[in-house]
Amino acid sequence: MLDNKKKDMTPFDMGKAPVKQYPFLLPLIWGGSWLMTRQFQLKISRQLRGVKAPWLVISTHQGFSDYYIAPLALFPHRANYISDMEGFAAFGEWLYRGIGCIGKRRYVSDVTVLLNMRRALSRGQSVVLFPESRHSNVGTTSYIPSNMGKLAKRMKAPVAVLTVHGSYLANPFWDEAHTRKVPMEAKLECLYTAEEVEGASEEELQRRIEDALQYDEYAWQWEHKIPITYPRRAQGLHRALYQCISCGSRCRMRSGGIRLVCDACRAEWEMDVYGRLLRGGDAIHIPDWYEWEREQTHKELRAAERPGEEYAVRVEALPNAKGFVPLGEGTLRWDREGFRLTLSGRELFFPHAFRESVQTEYDYRGRGACIVLSERDCCYYIYSEDECFCPTRLQFVGEYYYRKLPS
Repeated sequence: MLDNKKKDMTPFDMGKAPVKQYPFLLPLIWGGSWLMTRQFQLKISRQLRGVKAPWLVISTHQGFSDYYIAPLALFPHRANYISDMEGFAAFGEWLYRGIGCIGKRRYVSDVTVLLNMRRALSRGQSVVLFPESRHSNVGTTSYIPSNMGKLAKRMKAPVAVLTVHGSYLANPFWDEAHTRKVPMEAKLECLYTAEEVEGASEEELQRRIEDALQYDEYAWQWEHKIPITYPRRAQGLHRALYQCISCGSRCRMRSGGIRLVCDACRAEWEMDVYGRLLRGGDAIHIPDWYEWEREQTHKELRAAERPGEEYAVRVEALPNAKGFVPLGEGTLRWDREGFRLTLSGRELFFPHAFRESVQTEYDYRGRGACIVLSERDCCYYIYSEDECFCPTRLQFVGEYYYRKLPS
């Protein structure tokens, strides 16, 4: 599936100008989006202050349903969407460009993407981007790049924010294969007019954009008392909650049914219908556990004299829309400076200082857990059978050093 049979490593043409969504595809886009969200009783509110398109639309990114919600929120306007390379491989370059997508590699700076955004806006097309760059791990906002204010200034367009509730809960990232029936809400709000963007500082724009994108889906679920009765609602949760909050053991967690269990100390939690983890009369908020893991990783990195780890890995490359090219086995090593991937005697270096986060995948298309490290011309999907290979922890490592190192 999605195999690049000819092993063509020609880089994807990022500089190719975006197209207006093909008119004959618009019924498919809007009709398909309506069908895909119908079961969730999606409600959309718009607070656009009379400001007309085109807008720079900055959206939260909880899950896959966001791709269907955005076209409905913007209806009847067409738009271009900033998209990662895997979408082009999954749907084909012609179709993906035809529905308005602009290619980008996650966590890689590329001026051609900015130029294509400007081109789209100048042609009267709104541009939608998801600055979190990945689906939410535990239903809370991922890292927002610190250049959103600068980006808004350069685009010279009204800024609208699209926020969604329910998308993560319906398909949590650690178990996207099984859908829960959850009501969804979306709000498209004009944050700034073009004139207000011109008069605001980059710092103010950044602050307001970040504030508007904050969410906590488990808190929202509890506040609205939305029950999820799916009998396997905890299945896969150990992929995000990999470290036992009771004994501190890493990579000894497992999940099944409605339970999360540590094989090291035998501690056990039950996930109730409101998304809380219950044990002995106490309730744990899942995002709190996740943030505790982050802090544990940071403590280890601060205390270690020479921090770093190495894993035996299997690597697949995604250079273009033709699919994945297997590159065989190698080693992945990280240290204070970055990630080092060695393949056939060749080392690829991915500095922490230029990568605000690390793309994590908990079971990418059934291929297994992996991280994705990208450069301008290729994405490398890195898998490992090592029991200590934990994508969430590697994400925490990369984010920690990005904030500590000068760019």
